[in-house]
This record gives sequence, structure tokens and C-alpha cells, in this order.
Amino acid sequence: MNLKTVITLDTIDLHLKGTTKKEIINELLDILYRTGKIRDREAALNAVIDREEKMSTGMKHGIAIPHGKTATTENLAACIGISDNPVDFDSLDKLPCRIFIMTLSPVEKTGPHLQFLAEVSLLFKSSEKRDQILKAQTPQEVLEILSE
Repeated sequence: MNLKTVITLDTIDLHLKGTTKKEIINELLDILYRTGKIRDREAALNAVIDREEKMSTGMKHGIAIPHGKTATTENLAACIGISDNPVDFDSLDKLPCRIFIMTLSPVEKTGPHLQFLAEVSLLFKSSEKRDQILKAQTPQEVLEILSE
């Protein structure tokens, strides 16, 4: 899977304002709703919150990947947000996060969802990639970093 087929210029926000996990999740959902990637924002929120209640999607190295499965989208939908300030996201390494990648996918389609999560995880294992993303000045730069 090519991240550039899922992430587009209009699904990247370099300056998330939220200071809590819930605020960040809501900002990311706003991106997906505003761009028409999801039809029912409330249903999408419920899917992401249900997933978070099972286990936090805060990973390591300042990255969180909030995600869920919902009937509010027909295809895999994703966005990236960067926070100017670190946010506590109940991460595995107990460190706050600044890079947030949200993905929502249809309940009946498992393959693309798992493939996307695996690709994102591999990409961001690189400290160099994480640093480049945090320093990006434009959504275009983020897309270029993702495609390298």
C-alpha cells in the first residue's frame, strides 16, 4: 500500500491545537469529516473511542495511531496531524505524542486496515523520518517524506 494514495494534502494538519487525547481525536475526525472521507462523525468517534478503551493507540517515539472500524466510510480513510506541543496519549513508552495518524476503515474490510497500520509502524520506526515529519513546514513536505 502506498501511503500517498490514502494521505492527501487536505488530510494533513501540521498544527493540531488539542491538549488532551480526546481533543486530538476530535481534531483528526474533523479533518476526515471536512474532506468527505467519513459520512457520520459521531459513529466514527464512537468507533475510535471504543478502540481506545480496549487499549491505547499511543505507540512509542511520540506517535499515536488512533483507529477504528466503522460503517461511516466505504474505503480506508486516513489523516495525519502534528501537534505543536506533546500530548499525553497513554503511550506504550509512557512518553507524550506529537505525531498522530488516524485511520478508519469499513467493518467488513480487514486487509487494507492491517496493511496501512503495518506500513505506518514500519515507516515511523526511523527516528530520521519522525524528525523530518516534525520539522515539515508544509503538507507537501509531509507527503514527500512519506513517499521516500
